[in-house]
Amino acid sequence: MKQPIGLILAGGQATRMGGGDKSRNDLGGRSILSHVIERLEPQVSQIVLNANGDAGRFDDTGFSVVPDSIDGFAGPLAGVLAGLDWAAAHGASHVVSVAADTPFFPCDLVPQLILAAEAQDKPIALAASPDPVKGMMRHPTFGLWPVNLREDLRAALLGGLRKVVLWTDTHGTAQAAFPAPVFDPFFNVNTPHDLETARGLMEDL
Repeated sequence: MKQPIGLILAGGQATRMGGGDKSRNDLGGRSILSHVIERLEPQVSQIVLNANGDAGRFDDTGFSVVPDSIDGFAGPLAGVLAGLDWAAAHGASHVVSVAADTPFFPCDLVPQLILAAEAQDKPIALAASPDPVKGMMRHPTFGLWPVNLREDLRAALLGGLRKVVLWTDTHGTAQAAFPAPVFDPFFNVNTPHDLETARGLMEDL
């Protein structure tokens, strides 16, 4: 498999952060988004951002910005579809998605997702990490997605489907398990309290 395109999902409404682009909040003197880019860029062939509204607010990144093609803030799958459509137009076979509010995700995310898909012979791979109460938990915004499933995804979204795993499980999904020795690497910043927690974690890195 060729190196996939990286897709940063920044299309949410950030209601629990009071709106706006939560990925622009400061974390260790830089935005959360800059940490996400720093981790993703070495692992992919190029990066595209999924975001709705004025694309010009991301001009400073230098990346293409693609909005959801499904109206009504249809969730992360709509962002994945936008990325898959962009990737198809640029001759890519796969996309790896990451969330724009998750600054500590693994630096080997992409190769581990590819290895999981190949080893388990599945078209889609999702990241997972251990939860002390719930056991191994999948993270559906961190996935490897084949471009050739984009029309099936489009039909599912137009039919009203919104939950990621309800669609992925119909096609077969590999799981790439990542350890969480100190804290969950997929910790994401949803609230002001989460942002303060992330700042504390940054000091411990």
